[in-house]
Amino acid sequence: MVFSSLIFLFLFLPLTLVVYYVSPAGLRNAVLLFVSLVFYAWGEPVYIVIMVFSTLFDYANGLLIDKYRSRKAVVRTIFIGSIAINLGILGFFKYYGFLVDNLNQLFGLSIQAAALPLPVGISFYTFQTMSYVVDVYRDKIPAQRNLLSFGAYITMFPQLVAGPIVKYGDIAHQLVSRNVTLDRFGEGAALFVRGLAKKVLLANNIGLLWASVKATPADELTVASAWLGIIAFTFQIYFDFSGYSDMARGLGKMFGFDFMENFNYPYMSRSVTEFWRRWHISLGSWFREYVYIPLGGNRVGMLNQFRNLLVVWFLTGLWHGASWNFVVWGLYFGFFVTAEKLFLLRWLQSKPRMVGHAYTLVIVMIGWVFFEFEKLSVATAYIGTMFGFVAHGLADNRTWYELSANLLLLIVLALCSTPFPSKALSWLTERFQRTGVIAVPAVYFVLLFLSTAYLVNATYNPFLYFRF
Repeated sequence: MVFSSLIFLFLFLPLTLVVYYVSPAGLRNAVLLFVSLVFYAWGEPVYIVIMVFSTLFDYANGLLIDKYRSRKAVVRTIFIGSIAINLGILGFFKYYGFLVDNLNQLFGLSIQAAALPLPVGISFYTFQTMSYVVDVYRDKIPAQRNLLSFGAYITMFPQLVAGPIVKYGDIAHQLVSRNVTLDRFGEGAALFVRGLAKKVLLANNIGLLWASVKATPADELTVASAWLGIIAFTFQIYFDFSGYSDMARGLGKMFGFDFMENFNYPYMSRSVTEFWRRWHISLGSWFREYVYIPLGGNRVGMLNQFRNLLVVWFLTGLWHGASWNFVVWGLYFGFFVTAEKLFLLRWLQSKPRMVGHAYTLVIVMIGWVFFEFEKLSVATAYIGTMFGFVAHGLADNRTWYELSANLLLLIVLALCSTPFPSKALSWLTERFQRTGVIAVPAVYFVLLFLSTAYLVNATYNPFLYFRF
């Protein structure tokens, strides 16, 4: 079940909200746990066992670490066992086939690997359970003794299958006590509608352009068509993923939780380093806190710092998928982040703002080619087309048709990649107080109506990050 579906919008969510709010405060975590299990089982009736096991396993590990705190050897054994089992489960389902394929190619073997479907959200909820155990082990947070509350934290359906990755310490107090006012609920509903519109009206529509370009062989594309296609994907993945994150955060507010912001207008960045501070913030902060800093961060000398960056970006790429294109994608961005630390950032800061902005967008768009094409040969051929090496001319009739057909949408996408729409709504409310009180809710109602109308006949409605 996805948020941008009629069954979620008009059946699951309304029923869940009614049951949740008519329940006594002491039972709401149990209600949230139950409906979250139903939500997950809707699409993963078998693999729900894995998520339940991970929840029970790390709930027990937290209690054991807390119980034997004074016995360091025992605590260390529990901690290592927890990390090993979690990574083992993630590795088996996500990387087993990838590992076998590479061993077969490297050593000429013929090992047969069963084609296992990837459990939805396993990368996200595994990182959450691991971060909980790590923080209990570090004595940063107390172990959660209420199984229902811990289960609600791990399985919470708003952020279960595609994030943002929520650390236990960030919402521990909210699991115990949360107060939802009508204004707060309204903020959550507005954020959810904005995310739904971003996903349905923007990401899905520009995604159709990218699907058309992607299906065309690289040597049949013009230079302009190749750039138009990757610009379309650049917008699609942003509005798809940030739209989902907005919906997740909006739902969280409607149930009384505050989840961290996951996107902060990344396409306004003036460097690759800044881009990754604004894109998928929860994943970046997870790797920084649980990998980069434990390795020594930037306090261990220049060479070791570069080693740490290499490890983090290799893992960041691999986290996204069991394929070499993701590893190359991660190391590609790691190279530019490292170059910016060495000299490039100082050079960019001495140039006009537009230079840094253009540089960042070009680097990011080339990176998205590696991200989207699983075969590296196809990705490099597409990049070659972008720069005229294997292109079918600079532009043709198809190029001009696709550009003219999508020009208005591209302008809207560009504007919505900035704070302009949010600032415009705020200005409307402040400048025309009485009118704004009516106009702003009307805008959200129109967005909800248009999104629903689109979904009634929608045949193209993917969530790109569900595959991770």
